[in-house]
Amino acid sequence: MSPTAQIVLFWLGFAAGHLVLSSVAVRTRLVASLGRLPFLGLYSAVAFAFFVPLVSTYFAHKHAGAVLWGIGVGPALRWIIYAGMGVAFVLVVASLLRPSPAGVVPGSSTPYGVYRITRHPQNMGIALFGLLHLLPNGSAADLAFFGGFALFGVVGSWHQDRRKLALGAPGFAAFYARTPFWPFTGPETLQGLRELSPAAVFLGVGLTLLVRHFHPHWFGG
Repeated sequence: MSPTAQIVLFWLGFAAGHLVLSSVAVRTRLVASLGRLPFLGLYSAVAFAFFVPLVSTYFAHKHAGAVLWGIGVGPALRWIIYAGMGVAFVLVVASLLRPSPAGVVPGSSTPYGVYRITRHPQNMGIALFGLLHLLPNGSAADLAFFGGFALFGVVGSWHQDRRKLALGAPGFAAFYARTPFWPFTGPETLQGLRELSPAAVFLGVGLTLLVRHFHPHWFGG
């Protein structure tokens, strides 16, 4: 089996584990029979069982398979990628500092800050990470690996919306109605930018600079 096919299969297993275990019917039954904390442990174990070999397979076969596109990374594109990764890190950090009502530990259902920018800042940050890394990485294995982050971020967000609405999570319907799915597309985006936590911006940009500095040593390139 080719490395690209292996990566695709690991992504399918990872996504299926997330979507099936978090579906209303399966989650309800497992939580009732196992308890909430054991269920979360099972959920995490299944995720790691697929994600660890997914990452190790890609790094053992980086840029494998047919080259589908080749884009020269000049200064302009390089800075676009850096800026985009800064946005991705800020979205993820902001989501961790202010939990969503869709989170494992639900936060306030009143939209504020990053949630005026997108209802799913963590997933959309992950999706943006994947899309940005596809620009300079055009092999089949790259597409399978980084494209998986983009696809999982979007599909996972859609699935979370459907599940929370079906469960009738307190305050989520109102939160859903007032927040945009896609980043920077809602009428309150500018207000959300003004409300962003300075700590989220500082940490997000700081992480971007840190990862960029050590990228050649940690990941190559």
